[in-house]
Amino acid sequence: MPPSSGRSRSARSGRRYRRRGRRLTTVDETSAGGLVIDAANGRVALIGRLDRRGRMLWSLPKGHIEAGETPEQTAVREVAEETGIDGEVVRPLGTIDYWFTADGTRRIHKTVHHFLLVAHSFELSDEDLEVTEVAWVALDELDGRLAYADERRLVRRARQLLSEHPLSPGPVDRDLPEIGRG
Repeated sequence: MPPSSGRSRSARSGRRYRRRGRRLTTVDETSAGGLVIDAANGRVALIGRLDRRGRMLWSLPKGHIEAGETPEQTAVREVAEETGIDGEVVRPLGTIDYWFTADGTRRIHKTVHHFLLVAHSFELSDEDLEVTEVAWVALDELDGRLAYADERRLVRRARQLLSEHPLSPGPVDRDLPEIGRG
């Protein structure tokens, strides 16, 4: 089932749901991250994490919004923490939301705000304990590498925007049109 573009009417923080006889507490979480691009070389930084079965799942860098941070500030911080890259937000790409369970006790509704960022540094680092591997991947290879369909849709939007308004290395052009939310 595709994620909705907004919050479910029944999603209220602290609401309890039953799952196989157990009560699950619903928790709302908000994160931000993005697609950080090396404009000169047409490549994007991805992070890899091992799933429970030991498979490498590639995704866009993202993480929780800290108190006092804007989603844009979080995207820049999380890209730096998870990839080692200093990036600058160019514009919003869209918002993804999804549900999952954690620890068998919580049902989590997660909203992730994604941004297009331009890289200002290019040396990768996988020092973040939550990240197994970091890689530069050609923009046209992302569909085959990204594990999540929602992120592949965001990449298609970014490709469309970039084909209409290519980025050049250097200062960010703030006059690019926005693309809609996901």
